[in-house]
Amino acid sequence: MSWIQLRLDTHPGQVEELEALMLASGSVAVTLEDNADQPVLEPAVGETPLWGQTRLTGLYPADADMAAVLEHFPQTLLSQCNQRIEILEDKDWEREWMQHYQPMQFGRRLWVCPSWLEPPEPGAVNLLLDPGLAFGTGTHPTTALCLAELDSMPLAGKTVVDYGCGSGILAVAALKLGAARALGVDNDPQALLASRDNASRNGVDPALFPVVLPGQYDSDHWRQRADTVIANILAGPLMELSDTLLHCLKPGGTLLLSGLLATQAPAMIDHYKPWISLQVAAEHEGWVCLRGATPIT
Repeated sequence: MSWIQLRLDTHPGQVEELEALMLASGSVAVTLEDNADQPVLEPAVGETPLWGQTRLTGLYPADADMAAVLEHFPQTLLSQCNQRIEILEDKDWEREWMQHYQPMQFGRRLWVCPSWLEPPEPGAVNLLLDPGLAFGTGTHPTTALCLAELDSMPLAGKTVVDYGCGSGILAVAALKLGAARALGVDNDPQALLASRDNASRNGVDPALFPVVLPGQYDSDHWRQRADTVIANILAGPLMELSDTLLHCLKPGGTLLLSGLLATQAPAMIDHYKPWISLQVAAEHEGWVCLRGATPIT
């Protein structure tokens, strides 16, 4: 069946009222999206940020009387929005969604491939990964930067910690590239489920890749245990977790930090300077990956 879309361009102060009016007027779903290519970065705790220019899209059945729908909205409010009514033709949405995800190469050896497609290079290191609830499919620049760095590293037989593992893509990639063992840590239970699922899809033995919530792993056991520690999160947590990340890292081990804008790199490098010398290893679309090794004692 077809649907009717009502689109309203507005600002954050009107979003809650307009969303309620859409639902009250018969909309079966309301979505919010950026209407000005404005990123929302690192919200404060308890904050739900919205874009300065926000687009609301209400989805209505094809037989909805849109003139009657619009009568639910105060005209003074509606006149401040750039309103559009469009017919949304029915499609095979699963196929439409799937066609946007194609195999991607990172570095020389590593490919990330959706499970429904054949890997373009069967002899390469192929990581099967489908988009899901948890962050991390390789499409974001920070994930891509970390994957390329991992591809360049001698990981055979190494131990890796992926802190903020999300979908598990980085830890599973490290294991596929030869790492012997990895620990995944994330504060989102959905991420732990996604990491386990992706590990299973790629034939990873669960015993070689435990995934846990923070505080649920043996800190004493993991003290200076990891050859490589990866954290692809956000600037604030990367600073707050510096002791935790460095605690796991062996002398001479490699630390990879990402989730950072290029403008945030100098402060991060300075924060870690007493313990490790970090440098910008790579940059893409304004995002950076920092890399450094702890001194060998």
